[in-house]
Amino acid sequence: MFEQAFRNIDDALRKEAGCTTELDYTEQTSWLLFLKYLDALEASRAMEAELEGRQYQYILDAPYRWETWAAPKGKDGRIDHNKAMNGPDLIEFVNGKLFPYLHGFKGKAEHSNTLEYKIGEIFGEIKNKIQSGYTLRDIIDHIDELRFNSQAEKHELSHLYEAKIKNMGNAGRNGGEYYTPRPLIRAMVKVVDPHIGKTIYDGACGSAGFLCESFEYLRKKPHLTTRDLKTLQEKTFYGIEKKSLAYVIAIMNMILHGIEAPNIAHANTLASTWPTCRTRTATTSSSPTRPSAARSARKSSRTSRSRPARRLSCSCSISSNTSRRAAARRW
Repeated sequence: MFEQAFRNIDDALRKEAGCTTELDYTEQTSWLLFLKYLDALEASRAMEAELEGRQYQYILDAPYRWETWAAPKGKDGRIDHNKAMNGPDLIEFVNGKLFPYLHGFKGKAEHSNTLEYKIGEIFGEIKNKIQSGYTLRDIIDHIDELRFNSQAEKHELSHLYEAKIKNMGNAGRNGGEYYTPRPLIRAMVKVVDPHIGKTIYDGACGSAGFLCESFEYLRKKPHLTTRDLKTLQEKTFYGIEKKSLAYVIAIMNMILHGIEAPNIAHANTLASTWPTCRTRTATTSSSPTRPSAARSARKSSRTSRSRPARRLSCSCSISSNTSRRAAARRW
């Protein structure tokens, strides 16, 4: 359904001088895809509020909504290119107004678990690398073809996005650190066998592959209640990622898998404490850990045991390479 749109987006990005690698293609697709998703989410919430007879408070001000700057529609429901920005005007608006406005949400958000904070964090970390406003206009037109209305549409988009992450991982250089083969992840999740009501934490989540697969595993459990689904959305999955690009990809990947406001923090696991992750049942890691990092983690663990109030308690752990072998020796 949407595969051709993704191909057209990649074709347009290959012509762009500012984008030279698969990492660039994924990054630039991600921020545009996120804004399109946000527009669909706000439209859905506004409709729900109208049916309930209440006023909906939009997250974004009118000039910065997708339907205003990116894809203004005519009476026929198609993009009105007489109103839509193009060329230098579009680039000037995106770089000079849109990104600074969205980054400002980080300072205004009540706490880090809100969607507003995620918006500010994402657009403070990445930059628009598309230098031609005409190329950006072409990409926006293809992004606007995508839909988030049904579960089937989200499912297809999540698979297409995973394919982009896989291509990025196979592209050489440092792309592989963001991607762990999904059959391996599924096998590990199956062995751990997490349960609803427990929490799952990945301290080096990369593209959030472990968290997404864990979500899919738990969502297929029989006889889920409304309370169970709310728990999966809000109080089950937590992750930390240090690198900016991986953080953005993780957020978008989890959104496409059905988690509206992912609990992903942009931080260094070994250098910071995240209060909401002090006690976890299943700890996963999708990124290989260097021996020095593993030694630092063990040293940190020994130090934390001398201060019980800050201890990270885990009954099981999944990790990769060195950290997994070190964990096996400890257990």
